[in-house]
Amino acid sequence: MLKKYGYKGSYLSKDWLKQHAFIQSFAPTSLIFVSNQTDLPKILLIDDITVPTQDTNQDYVVGIGPWKDTIIPVVNNYLQTPTDLVARAHASNLQVHPYTFRDENVFLHFDFHQDPYNEYEYWVNKMGVDGLFTDFTGSLHQFQEWNSPFSCKDDDAASTLLHEIARLISKYGKK
Repeated sequence: MLKKYGYKGSYLSKDWLKQHAFIQSFAPTSLIFVSNQTDLPKILLIDDITVPTQDTNQDYVVGIGPWKDTIIPVVNNYLQTPTDLVARAHASNLQVHPYTFRDENVFLHFDFHQDPYNEYEYWVNKMGVDGLFTDFTGSLHQFQEWNSPFSCKDDDAASTLLHEIARLISKYGKK
């Protein structure tokens, strides 16, 4: 019926711009079904998170996982002014878990000086995100350990750690 009356095309395509239409539903499976019928843009309507979906009987999402560069645009590998996406999501009682955090220099914006721990610090403490998706769980875990209010931060623990690192490194100098 939509095609018969000229409603077609993906979001912002020439066809779509002639006659705007969105297909919306509270039922995820209906959107999946209709995606095989038309390329019109689909919108999943979300009720209160305590109300199960109409067709899968699952709770609605409690958070979003946007690509990190959509939260903070990047130009020439430098961060620009952050959007208000985190604040808007939090105002709607949604958690924000951006992706994908990586340790390789090529994926670290210059603002973080090639240090993934600086990036974690920025996103968690300045941007206020609730979680992070990473390909490097070890470095994120280490960041969490270092920033936990329950971690041991006295001088003896730091000294012990430095001695252990020195011991491990010295093994590589011996032949």
